[in-house]
Amino acid sequence: MDTDSGTEYRLDEIDRRIVHALMSDARNTSAPMIAEEVNVSPGTIRNRIDLLESHGIIRGYGAVVDFERADGRLSNLYMCNVPVSERETLAQEARAVPGVVNVRELMTGRRNLHVLAVGEDTGDLRRISRALSALGIEIEDEDLVQNEEFDAYSPFGPADSTPSPAPTDFISLAGGADVVEVTVRADAPITGHTLEEVGKRGVIDDQTLIIAIERDDAVLTPRGGTTIRSDDVVTVLSRGGDREGTLDAFLGTDDS
Repeated sequence: MDTDSGTEYRLDEIDRRIVHALMSDARNTSAPMIAEEVNVSPGTIRNRIDLLESHGIIRGYGAVVDFERADGRLSNLYMCNVPVSERETLAQEARAVPGVVNVRELMTGRRNLHVLAVGEDTGDLRRISRALSALGIEIEDEDLVQNEEFDAYSPFGPADSTPSPAPTDFISLAGGADVVEVTVRADAPITGHTLEEVGKRGVIDDQTLIIAIERDDAVLTPRGGTTIRSDDVVTVLSRGGDREGTLDAFLGTDDS
């Protein structure tokens, strides 16, 4: 589906509404439904979807599956280290390992490759671990995934819609740890301060690690001198399991 024409494509309001609708519920969303919302023809929506697909912006459509409910299987997240120069190649090779269902490349110095895999049992997960290690991928840590939730990107939705205060991506790990992707609010305690400052002030504790920051069109490597800004999308690993406390640092208080 991803043919990537090699030319830059800039999204307009119609494109953004299409992406928002498909992220919300691709299975039950049709071109006529989107067309009615944005006041264009269904044919225009179909053409725009084709363009978004051909430029690699919409990369695919997939089901979110609870493998434990489906067949009593285990989902495991491997947090790995790979050389930056080999990250893309090793990510593709990791995808070919039987049982691997998702690979995420991060712009960080360590744990720059996250591999999500599904196994029949712990023995099967050990097989996957050995296969990843054989590729030259260093597994620094791993945890069983308890749950994973997704939401549409609210800035692409209708202008009068109420932004969701929830994270855009939340993974609960075995052992009380969480990985969360959240958009920083303007009134959040962390906004406008460096990571070094918020650490000293106790805004985030030593069990909380910011592993990636998305800002505009760039992904930043978090450092002590990095200042967190409003609308940054940060990926956070919290080993303390204090989900509410972790989110408060990035979302602030909601007085609405």
